[in-house]
Amino acid sequence: MSHKLLNSRDVEFQLYEVLNSAALTQRPRFAEHSKETFNAAIDTAKQIATDLYAPHNAKLDANEPQFDGKKVSMIPEVKTAFDALAQAGFIAGRQDYELEGMQLPEVIMAICMGYFTAANPSSSGYSFLTSAAANLINVFASEPLKEKFLSPMLKGRFSGTMALTEPHAGSSLADIRTTAKQTDKGHYLIKGDKMYISGGDHELTENIVHLVLAKIEGAPTGVKGISLFLVPKFTLDKNGNPEKRNDVALTGLIHKLGYRGTTSTALSFGDNGDCVGYLIGEPHQGLRYMFQMMNEARVGVAMGATVIGYRGYLYSLEYAGERLQGRHATDGPETSPIAIIEHADVRRMLLAQKSYVEGGLSLCLYGASLLDDINTLSSPAEVKETHTLLDLLTPVIKSWCSEFGPKANDLAIQVLGGSGYTREYPVEQYWRDNRLNPIHEGTNGIQALDLLGRKVWQHNSLGLQLLGKRIQTDIQQAKSSGDGRITEWADELGQALLSIQKITLQLGSDLAAKKVNETLANAACYMNIIGKTVVAWLWLRQAIAAESGLTRLSSTDNTNTEDNNFYQGKLQAAQYFYKWELPSIEQDIKLLTDRDDSCYGMKKEWF
Repeated sequence: MSHKLLNSRDVEFQLYEVLNSAALTQRPRFAEHSKETFNAAIDTAKQIATDLYAPHNAKLDANEPQFDGKKVSMIPEVKTAFDALAQAGFIAGRQDYELEGMQLPEVIMAICMGYFTAANPSSSGYSFLTSAAANLINVFASEPLKEKFLSPMLKGRFSGTMALTEPHAGSSLADIRTTAKQTDKGHYLIKGDKMYISGGDHELTENIVHLVLAKIEGAPTGVKGISLFLVPKFTLDKNGNPEKRNDVALTGLIHKLGYRGTTSTALSFGDNGDCVGYLIGEPHQGLRYMFQMMNEARVGVAMGATVIGYRGYLYSLEYAGERLQGRHATDGPETSPIAIIEHADVRRMLLAQKSYVEGGLSLCLYGASLLDDINTLSSPAEVKETHTLLDLLTPVIKSWCSEFGPKANDLAIQVLGGSGYTREYPVEQYWRDNRLNPIHEGTNGIQALDLLGRKVWQHNSLGLQLLGKRIQTDIQQAKSSGDGRITEWADELGQALLSIQKITLQLGSDLAAKKVNETLANAACYMNIIGKTVVAWLWLRQAIAAESGLTRLSSTDNTNTEDNNFYQGKLQAAQYFYKWELPSIEQDIKLLTDRDDSCYGMKKEWF
């Protein structure tokens, strides 16, 4: 069987028929690009992913990096792939031409990086972290720091990490203990321990640039006292080359269920009192700066969860078309076995996967398109509104995709039956790799708290209002559809939107009445409602585009069966989502409306 990464036809559909990404070339930043250059970048990424990343995915899973007490070793294919990605310009893909970047739109870069992750989540992690770290340095670091570190990172000579988590604190960044002591030499001395630092040590690059959260001596308590530091594995000589090993020590590798090829490290900073760190930006603003990288990582995690789920879906789809087993209930034993895709329950599992991964891809690309708008729209008011909308949607994008991507992988295992549970088939690894994503970059429970406790109320709930307006625009367009199903889905989406508005008012009232803990206890329900409604909206957009595609085929007498089947499949997947998935929000609405206290009222002694 072939190991397809993504459905190229779906990629084309999402980019150019749903989002109209080709129109980005009319904006000054992308004026030198065309649809052809976008596709060329995507094709190059797909080729590198297929030729250099996919072949060693299983091998890396079976032969994870090792630490002998002095250095980390890993299979050589990882460096070959990393270097090819860097040399092709993808680490710097979104950066300005002046930085030797390709100045590609975020939406195109999302697909390019999606191919690498689909092919090999572990190996692609190193380049993803480096790109995000370089982006933060480019925005917030001083010119001297950028001159020393930015170019080597964008070229893949240096790699990057984000060092936030500490063993005692986990996600509670207010409780970090890593300290920074100012010297008279223009740098700080860093001391502390970090854990679960992806890519924290390896031999892939000449240097590793750690972005470390720490508190300067005498800083305010809590998150207001956090600063951000650039801490290299090696300090540099006057020519910008690695010279002296910094006081950063790898104390051990952490062995994971999946994602085994991306080193997960425990790092010790300043054991010998000589860990050099450079302040990025202003003191005590570190968390604000780091949120740029964290939010970029959250959307990246969502895309990763989606494409790993997508790869499992494509594999199980192909398997279901080839595996002969059983017969229809009306067939006699003398008839030949049929492909399992003929069984309705297998089609149910495949249709669920299709709705999750194609819906998730639409959600991730929509988020990327908002970032392109933020970066290139000329109206400051439109930029501000778009930023507010993306801020609201970021926890939704991360949470929904990282929940339903692994669910798609779980269903892929089920489609393969006993074979899916064995290591001889790849779908079990896909699930193991994907299971990290609901934890990565803030657990989904934390995302729900962020959404209900903060994001939805910012700017007098402007983000939710903007989301509602955009959904209503597509609802009105759908109601003029010649397909009765689409108009029905538009009505159902409208009802879901009304339910959100009603329950949000109730939750706001409860919070205003100081019932904070009781209200936030059911934040996951609110996330479910928002997430499924947003994905239902994006399925409506896909349905509108599919109907337009069918109309186009009909008007030109084009009997292209492949395109016809593709559009019909989109409509059927949209129907599945509206009939099987969207109605499930009613349970969450009831729990919130009833102010259910099952979880909040449970006492630890009762367990």
